[in-house]
Amino acid sequence: MPRQLPLRGLGREALRGLGRLGGRPRLRTTAAMCTTMSALAATSLVTAPSVDDEPFSAAPCALTRTDAHHSEGLDTWNAAYPRPTRRLDAVLVFLSFPDSHPLTTPGELAADHFPATSDFFRRASYGKFTLRPHALRQWIRMPRPSTAYAIQRDWTISHRAAYLRDALAVTDAHVDFSRYDVVYFVADPDAPGVDSDATKVVNLDTPLRADGRDIRRFVTVFENHPPDRLVLAHETGHVFDLPDLYNRPVDGKGDWDTHVGDWDLMGSQFALAPDLFGWHKWKLGWLERRQVRCVQDAGPVRLTLEPLAAGPGVPVTGAAGAPSFGLGRGTKLAVVRTGPDSVLAFEARGPVGNDSAACRQGVLVYRVTSGTQSGGGPIEVIDAHPETEACWEDSVYPPLADAPVALGESFTVPGENVRVEVEGRTASGAWTVKITTG
Repeated sequence: MPRQLPLRGLGREALRGLGRLGGRPRLRTTAAMCTTMSALAATSLVTAPSVDDEPFSAAPCALTRTDAHHSEGLDTWNAAYPRPTRRLDAVLVFLSFPDSHPLTTPGELAADHFPATSDFFRRASYGKFTLRPHALRQWIRMPRPSTAYAIQRDWTISHRAAYLRDALAVTDAHVDFSRYDVVYFVADPDAPGVDSDATKVVNLDTPLRADGRDIRRFVTVFENHPPDRLVLAHETGHVFDLPDLYNRPVDGKGDWDTHVGDWDLMGSQFALAPDLFGWHKWKLGWLERRQVRCVQDAGPVRLTLEPLAAGPGVPVTGAAGAPSFGLGRGTKLAVVRTGPDSVLAFEARGPVGNDSAACRQGVLVYRVTSGTQSGGGPIEVIDAHPETEACWEDSVYPPLADAPVALGESFTVPGENVRVEVEGRTASGAWTVKITTG
């Protein structure tokens, strides 16, 4: 993709509950190149999402949710997932093994991920969402050696089931599961059988029940110490029904970052500009309806886009060169409907907030399709500078690092009769844009 107290199988019956996996590639190692779609096909599949009856957006450019895993449709919220529009409590449970003595403490591992994970979501949500961690202070011993679970990225169902069954059994006496919205099982990173490439979310078709609560998913953490940057934020994104945005090479060869490059955490936790797309912020409930502009009229439409990462108290450099703190409640996202299940999205990105290390700034254009599965390219960034690349030393995918339409430039989206022109910047740092359709 790619720790604090009072967590998230199984015989043949419960084995039916092991569903799709959420994960991310190891972009800095060759171990990432072993994932195959056959591993995903081997797990049981959820046939259809469960959604609330009340749609949370009636906007004409809001795509309809489909039965695709982690569908990018946002006309309804999938009630099987906690929606991060309030404070959610997460528990971190630390698992040791009889074949290894931990070289780190639970406190050290907790500090690997928090407050960084909570800070990311606080900034991304403009303060609307708080992820509050509760980390156990002690190790809890698993009943079998770490090597007995055959932990690896493409885990077999039987070994994964044994791990979750044992973890749940040994931790139940230490954790009141009814108190938590998110559960992290954190394994001793120095145990001989722990594979750091295996960190992912395990979804359950049939939830497990503990302390009067259905548990539908677990985040299984096998990270090194120190871990990959923002890895837990990426995995937690799956807990909120966000898809993997990286490319999955079928044969394990090729580039993993061709879909979105550096432009969303769900593409890469190593990204230079990992703030979540405006589409995801709308889906999660962090953008209000008035902050999304559905462009429907033929001909030119002029609008002002605030930098996506700008929120209360976040300084943005405006046209006059002085920092401004006045942005945060204006238009963040412009959307053009291009088909029954597809849109083009436009948002202003630059070195602000979670995107402070962004390689280039301007108006980013991307395509969203609601019927595409997680990992299949449900969002694709459209490169306004296809002949060039940038920041090759640091970018996860330099060809898309300079994708935004820069100040004074215009760009016609290939294959669509849609043109965007970036006409200027305001004194407060917003971008003035003209979008022409038809």
